[in-house]
Amino acid sequence: MHGSGGSPVATGPEQVFGDLREVAERVRRGLDAEIPESAQDLPADRAPAGQIGEFVRQERARVLTAGVSGLEKLAAGRADEVDDDEYFGVEAIVLLEGRPALLIQGQDFPSQQGDWAVLDGQRAGIRNSIARVGRVEVTGHASLDWLGTAFLVGPDVVMTNRHVAAEFATGYGAGWTFRAGMGARLDLAEELAAVPGDSSLEFAVTEVVGIHPDVDMALLRVDTADGGRAPTTPLAVAADPPADVPGRPVYVIGYPAEDGRRNEPEAMRRIFMDVYNVKRLQPGTTTGLVPGELTVKHDCSTLGGNSGSPVLDLTDHRVLGLHYGGRYGFGNYAVPLWELVDDPLLRRAQVNWV
Repeated sequence: MHGSGGSPVATGPEQVFGDLREVAERVRRGLDAEIPESAQDLPADRAPAGQIGEFVRQERARVLTAGVSGLEKLAAGRADEVDDDEYFGVEAIVLLEGRPALLIQGQDFPSQQGDWAVLDGQRAGIRNSIARVGRVEVTGHASLDWLGTAFLVGPDVVMTNRHVAAEFATGYGAGWTFRAGMGARLDLAEELAAVPGDSSLEFAVTEVVGIHPDVDMALLRVDTADGGRAPTTPLAVAADPPADVPGRPVYVIGYPAEDGRRNEPEAMRRIFMDVYNVKRLQPGTTTGLVPGELTVKHDCSTLGGNSGSPVLDLTDHRVLGLHYGGRYGFGNYAVPLWELVDDPLLRRAQVNWV
């Protein structure tokens, strides 16, 4: 394929989808089934919004229709005939269907069609994971009220990135403390349309257990005994590698934030529909290990707020990696946790190795 840009998931449609013709037909059926809302039928105070919504729907339909044409050409072995509009449309389908970012509400997620229909069969395990992932929020910061994602790995310990914890903690080795005037907490909710002011899923960060000297990792102690609804057991962390890297189906849970510095804005709009900072489920696959580094790559659709997210095995729901960053057009990066099974910092935190 050709065009002016590359997919932020750095994976082509042939690798993302099993059957390009089937995907093209499914997208076409979805477009045919859409029933537009006429702005003429809306009250006067809603008509402008309806007109804007109709324009967005028409533009989305135009892009996806071009993408269907592009998929059909690829399936027929005519990649050299895919023009720029069709390339853009194919990329949109890859992002929306192949590597979606699903809104989590009520600690659950909507059913999917196509290749990700398999998520329904793993719903119980995924919901168990969702309940153990939260947003790292801060008080006393000069410009931010939240920093990233963290997840429960021990009885009262969560894991996140070093660059997340460094925003409110200072020190070296085992001597990390809170910066003056700052505090932090873990919020296991922060879903779209969640009831504001519900503090029953918020837990104070009471201690910086440690920040890893070699990888982008921090371990924080949280107060799970203060009347909230904290999970009683942590996530299972993989003590050994999966059988197949690359190509392992995985999912990320976290709080993607708008980040125009790292990602192409139009691609972000196609995936996230301008809804950021709330909890999402982001499925994908591992794409390989980086030689000579403690890094496993994946192609889930992540953004900056996913810093500290778990990368979970879709089969057994063990945490394979700690997501720490990504690069547009190249992929996303995580610490392969099975490589740290004997690490003294993780041993001290009583990580739940399985």
